[in-house]
Amino acid sequence: MRIAFLGQKSLILGRTAGGIETHVVNLATRLVLRGHEVTAYARKRYSTEHPTYYEGVRVHYLPTVYSKNLEAIIHTFLATVDVCLRPVDVIHYHGVGPALLSWIPRLLRPHVTVIATFHAQDRLHQKWGLFGRIALRAGEWMACRAPHATITVSHGLQVICRDRYHTEAVFIPSGADRQTIRKQHLLAAFGLKKDGYLLMVGRLLKVKGVHHLIQAFRRIKTDKHLVIVGAPALKDTYLEQLKALAEGDTRIQFIGFQTGETLAQLYAHAYLYCQPSESEGLPLTVLEAMAFGTAVLVSDIPGNLEAIHRAGFTFENKDVDDLEQQLRHLVENPEEIKRAQRDVKRVIEDYFAWDRIVDQTLEVYRSVRH
Repeated sequence: MRIAFLGQKSLILGRTAGGIETHVVNLATRLVLRGHEVTAYARKRYSTEHPTYYEGVRVHYLPTVYSKNLEAIIHTFLATVDVCLRPVDVIHYHGVGPALLSWIPRLLRPHVTVIATFHAQDRLHQKWGLFGRIALRAGEWMACRAPHATITVSHGLQVICRDRYHTEAVFIPSGADRQTIRKQHLLAAFGLKKDGYLLMVGRLLKVKGVHHLIQAFRRIKTDKHLVIVGAPALKDTYLEQLKALAEGDTRIQFIGFQTGETLAQLYAHAYLYCQPSESEGLPLTVLEAMAFGTAVLVSDIPGNLEAIHRAGFTFENKDVDDLEQQLRHLVENPEEIKRAQRDVKRVIEDYFAWDRIVDQTLEVYRSVRH
């Protein structure tokens, strides 16, 4: 099949990459290995390199207006026009914002299969104003109504599609494959050692709740460090707010965006992975931490609970006091961490293997091809 992906920023996972980008890269490159012809649309701003092909995936770079409210929708519109002029079998939109335009290929290319993946309720993110929230709400409706099939990455989103938009969506989660890594030499660059730190990885947006984690961590007595990996969104001041909140506590380290072997070693040797997000679809960073066999502590939002399958630890969303209590308990009880490390590996194997996810996605494509 000839498959096109729209909605992601880039295939090269840089500083501002999020869950959608990670999802698309893993899905697209594995589809190529299965013999399919895959094209993905990207924005030049989000990577320093602009190859025509990335691991077998053809990449088309199109311009846009770089503003919070217009960037994604203008790029997706241009990508939609472009893909409608190309010989493709499947057009797959990722994210409810881009899916706002999924009606266009249904109208212009009636014999092409159109799919949308509902990754998260983006309108709940605090960065959006009234116009953005209205557009994203419309995108949710369109993602459920215009495509031939809608995919959700969590059961919670599947329920929203059914109850609010009267659409029977297909549940296919994001994925992760079990990882084993013993090397830890790259930790020394940050003054870290195995089991000597708690870890949080992600884009530094307020909705990620990192401020809750810093406040709670500062209250506990421990020699372990809190390591925060990630970069803020463009023109966002949240990182400065976090640094001010952490001022004076030398245990808290901001080490910026990391990738590759460095990120792998950080995941693999953390004592505990912490995910305090206030809103998620299905959090890929939690799956990645679990894939390395790292115990996880997450806010009790539906997406997080789906990810851990009772194999990790939880605290009440936005409740700094409860988070403090859980952190203290887990730091003082390493035997519980050891048990959770075994459990999270089993969850990854049973529910989130990427090959299974590719199989399920192809089945959706084939079931609605006409």
